[in-house]
Amino acid sequence: MGFFSILLIALGLSADCFAVALGGSIALKSHSRLRVLRTAVAFGLFQALMPVLGWLVGQTVVELIADYDHWVAFGLLAIVGGHMLWESFRHHEDRRAIDITRGWPLLVLSLATSIDALAVGLTFPFLEVNVAVASPTIGVVAFVATIVGFLLGRKVGELVGKWAAAIGGLILIAIGLRILLTHLF
Repeated sequence: MGFFSILLIALGLSADCFAVALGGSIALKSHSRLRVLRTAVAFGLFQALMPVLGWLVGQTVVELIADYDHWVAFGLLAIVGGHMLWESFRHHEDRRAIDITRGWPLLVLSLATSIDALAVGLTFPFLEVNVAVASPTIGVVAFVATIVGFLLGRKVGELVGKWAAAIGGLILIAIGLRILLTHLF
């Protein structure tokens, strides 16, 4: 498989990172470089490591993972998105913004956005993909897509004001539904 094909795979896999960064950053009140960098590194690292893990596992568990990977991704995104949506409707003094750039939300979202990369990695041995080229390419593209998502999310967040957290939560839930429906139909 050539580099151009690997780049197209990387772009496809990074779409979820972009959308999650966009949705999550809409609700953030402050967008420090550290927050953006921390999230981009986590998303990029998970996206780079999951294909390697899939490549190592190979065909042995492909059927086990393929049967429910979309449900896991949907569940994780729905939980974080639902929590963001719930928090957006609480009274202003009780409201806590969900910070997707640290702790459990960052870990859960990094995992949720990289499950497809694991499944893609399972196919690498059979497609004769050079994992030493593919894995860093996927990670770098996800890193860049996450930063772009944050930059656009900041602009959108300024426009939508108090509805930012609700919109961000709905975006995460929609991403989870898209993953689920794509695999079911």
